[in-house]
Amino acid sequence: MSNLKNESNASLHNQRGSISLSATPVKPHAGPSLLSQLFSKKSVRPGEQFGAPGQGSSGFIGFVTVSLLFSLWVLVTATGWVSPLFLPSPQAVFDKFILVSTEGFANATLLEHTQTSLYRVFGAFTLACLTAIPIGILMGVSRVARGVFDPPIEFYRPLPPLAYLPMVIIWFGIGEFSKVYLIFLAIFAPMAISARSGVRSVSIEQIHAAYSMGATRMQVIRHVILKSALPEIFTGMRIGIGVGWTTLVAGEMVASTRGLGFMVLNAAEFLASDVVIMGVIVIGLFAFSFDLLMRHLERVLVPWKGKV
Repeated sequence: MSNLKNESNASLHNQRGSISLSATPVKPHAGPSLLSQLFSKKSVRPGEQFGAPGQGSSGFIGFVTVSLLFSLWVLVTATGWVSPLFLPSPQAVFDKFILVSTEGFANATLLEHTQTSLYRVFGAFTLACLTAIPIGILMGVSRVARGVFDPPIEFYRPLPPLAYLPMVIIWFGIGEFSKVYLIFLAIFAPMAISARSGVRSVSIEQIHAAYSMGATRMQVIRHVILKSALPEIFTGMRIGIGVGWTTLVAGEMVASTRGLGFMVLNAAEFLASDVVIMGVIVIGLFAFSFDLLMRHLERVLVPWKGKV
């Protein structure tokens, strides 16, 4: 009986202890400090946690790289390590940019040179888009078209534009058409090859799934093959416009009176290195701006790239 009474007292004592513990006010948990919030890891998207190759933005790194290169340019020219004849200072290049924009160079202002070059490059690029992309798609979906177009394209694709520039001049003269046609040929091959590669890289499972759901051949080409090939087509367009700007200088070597390439070549003959560097920077800025535009259009028009 005494044992039962002792157990009852112990149980009552434990209950009182638990009640007193539960009644004890709990201090609120202190939130993370400002320092820990600043340096805390950000949430990641699927695939980033385990090191998806190339994932993440590189804009800040690119900005730092450009800033370091520009600082090195200023340092080298300011200390006189390199003669201004070979590498003029950024201030000299900027002053020449203002001078050519207002007074001109080689009987034309910078705006007139730029307009002429843009007309040639984007005229050839438009013609290439209207011809190379359909031919590339046709090469991907038809073995007959691939047998007809693939050999000549693959034959002249590795050739530099200067190699067939004489033939273009002999066939079409030294007028404006020969310059646009030369740039067109340089752009055509990479765009056609990219379109063909995009079509050939479509998953066969997607095609079979479309056929099993009752799609016709044209519906498969339009809704499955073309949409899957769009990333490769955009890549070909970016490569093509870069090749077009490269070929612009070669096209403006012959019987040109205006154009950025002509301006650079003409300035090189007179050892005007400030005009040469200024022209190269202008060409690079236009090419880079168009590449950024193509990237933006690709993100908008092809949101499924890398996700399927």
